[in-house]
Amino acid sequence: MEVTEALIEMENKLTEMLEEVKELKMKVYSLEKQNQQLRAKLYTKRSQGEGYENLARLYDEGFHICPMHFATTRNQGEDCLFCLGFLKRE
Repeated sequence: MEVTEALIEMENKLTEMLEEVKELKMKVYSLEKQNQQLRAKLYTKRSQGEGYENLARLYDEGFHICPMHFATTRNQGEDCLFCLGFLKRE
């Protein structure tokens, strides 16, 4: 009977451990999914930030960035209200 009781006790411990592993697996899955979403969000923000910086640089170099006159040369010393409005939206 001692061996049978020991086996039953071991089976119960293994069952408990299996339940813990299942819970951990679900937590890890949830964290991996959240991590993937955060990475995608971060990548999007970086991409948008780089684009904004490029447009600001083009404007500083004297080009229009507004949709109406995009990439055409601005008159020196004159600001374009449409371009500035576009920059401030970001």
